[in-house]
Amino acid sequence: MTIDSGFNHITVLLDEAVEALAVRPDGCYLDGTFGRGGHSRLILSQLGPDGRLLGFDKDPQAIATGQTLAAEDGRFVVVQRSFAELGSEVAERGLDGKVSGVLLDLGVSSPQLDDPERGFSFLNDGPLDMRMDPSRGISAAEFVNTAPAEEIARVFKQYGEERFSGRMARAVAERRDIKPFERTADLAEVLKVANPAWEKGKNPATRAFQGLRIHVNNELGDLEAGLEAALECLEVGGRLVVISFHSLEDRIVKLFMRKLVKGEADNLPRNLPVRHVAFEPIIKIHGKAQSASEAELKANPRSRSAVMRVAEKLR
Repeated sequence: MTIDSGFNHITVLLDEAVEALAVRPDGCYLDGTFGRGGHSRLILSQLGPDGRLLGFDKDPQAIATGQTLAAEDGRFVVVQRSFAELGSEVAERGLDGKVSGVLLDLGVSSPQLDDPERGFSFLNDGPLDMRMDPSRGISAAEFVNTAPAEEIARVFKQYGEERFSGRMARAVAERRDIKPFERTADLAEVLKVANPAWEKGKNPATRAFQGLRIHVNNELGDLEAGLEAALECLEVGGRLVVISFHSLEDRIVKLFMRKLVKGEADNLPRNLPVRHVAFEPIIKIHGKAQSASEAELKANPRSRSAVMRVAEKLR
């Protein structure tokens, strides 16, 4: 466990993810979601003097933690960029095709969720922001106060899988005409009233808040770009390890890996002559999707939705 500004963070699937990377002492590795450095520290403990680790994160607080680690360990460098941009960073450093492993631990960290000032959660009232990098893009408040009701409904439905998306979006649009939204608790209350069927044990604003967070941070778009970039930068035999926390993320990861197992010919038109190599798999999937153990679930309930998938680049 690491401590950040009074907010605790427990790294999910810590040992399992680093073991899946099959760390070589002299290898070069990428931690696409540094967070508070749990995975990175364990990777560094397994690297030798010639090993290298490059960390990415959009969150300025995570970057501050990473810079402290970088000052302590010369084998580590951290950059404030989305992992969707790791291809550019790797190319600039001359590491294309030389990376031994990439780890992507998706979702939101506990310090982000638990800090009301970040605006990710409706459990503690705070500014309605939700941006992982507060210096870029539009906040959740800007979006709900300016976007057409139809666009808000699309975000609630597509990214939050909220079945009452239209009704809830209309309620948001009607209320903002009277008073713009500025706080998480205010928005959560409007969504709560507009939701006619509450799921047992779940706040009625949960799915809508998830949809907003995913949209504001372009999480699914970044994931698709990041997976492609990770595959490109890996050396033959390199590992890709991805931990997702909801079905939309896991579906993207699963389909991406399945496609590459079938080879390049799977994407070509039927009856088009292709070389035999096009039918050969590009990756090999290691084992089945893995979830948190019973012990981890008891220690960290937020790990209950985690799913880890592992692939190895073959060519």
